[in-house]
Amino acid sequence: MVDPELLKILVCPENKTPVSLAEPSLVEKINAAIAAGTVKNRAGELVTEPIGDGLVREDKKYLYPVRDDIPIMLIDEAIPLDQIS
Repeated sequence: MVDPELLKILVCPENKTPVSLAEPSLVEKINAAIAAGTVKNRAGELVTEPIGDGLVREDKKYLYPVRDDIPIMLIDEAIPLDQIS
């Protein structure tokens, strides 16, 4: 779980908009798609490691994965949400 105080100051590194904690149902969908081998990050690399949580950009276009309670706030690591159905 991301520390609530940290969440207050985190922003998208690309456009500096706020991020919010992903709904558990979205994390579940993403992990199912990762297990199916259908998720690529913004760098075009296949995502193979399940996420523990995620931070969704304000416009809901990208999710930044959280692994071992550490937000991965790198643009290339963001998961485009348009590929998750």
